[in-house]
Amino acid sequence: MKASPADQNELLRLQSADTRLAQLDHAVATLPQTKELSTLQPEVEALRARWIAATGELEDARTELKRVESDVELVEARIKRDNDRVQQTASVKDVQALEAELASLAKRQGDLEEIELTVMERVDGLEKALAAVEAERAELGSRVEALEAARDAEAEKIAAQRTALAADRATIAGALPADLVALYERQRARYGLGAALLQRGVSLGSNVKLTESDLAEIRRAAADDVVLCPDSSAILIRNEESGL
Repeated sequence: MKASPADQNELLRLQSADTRLAQLDHAVATLPQTKELSTLQPEVEALRARWIAATGELEDARTELKRVESDVELVEARIKRDNDRVQQTASVKDVQALEAELASLAKRQGDLEEIELTVMERVDGLEKALAAVEAERAELGSRVEALEAARDAEAEKIAAQRTALAADRATIAGALPADLVALYERQRARYGLGAALLQRGVSLGSNVKLTESDLAEIRRAAADDVVLCPDSSAILIRNEESGL
């Protein structure tokens, strides 16, 4: 393939843009905030699991408290009813039966109120425990939000740089012969590098000094011949720095 030395030299600018674009992509993928967020994720999930468990336990205790309170109200209603009946009946036998039932109900009421107090204390403790977990979640959530905001801001800055650089890259590529760019893209896709400078006999594509036989072959090539690096397979750019 033939291409003017000036066009070949422009490939170094194209390669520089592609290298920088790859660096920016790597920077986005490896933002420190992203790593820290990933580190915090197990803690976030653990706190969420604790919150779910604490919420469920509290709901169960509240349900139990409502049931006990309902039982207390039922017993209180029966006590009131029996007391009213005692006041209204003249039968000694009925009074004795009602008083016996009232004694039983009084014991039942005492037992239920003791259970109610115990459950209320448990509800109070579970509410405090849930509040503590929610405070931990709020604190961790604030840290996560701050990290996400910092990550997004940094990613936005990098994206702006990338957009500008991609536009420059398109301008450079658009000014070069299509077949030269196609070869560059093919070599870059295959080997990771599309073009590299030959500097004082060293290919910057492989950072290896070329052999004398390779250099002799390159010297024999015309200035507009497109030469590939024998080591990196990138297009080898020759200029005044090449030492040929």
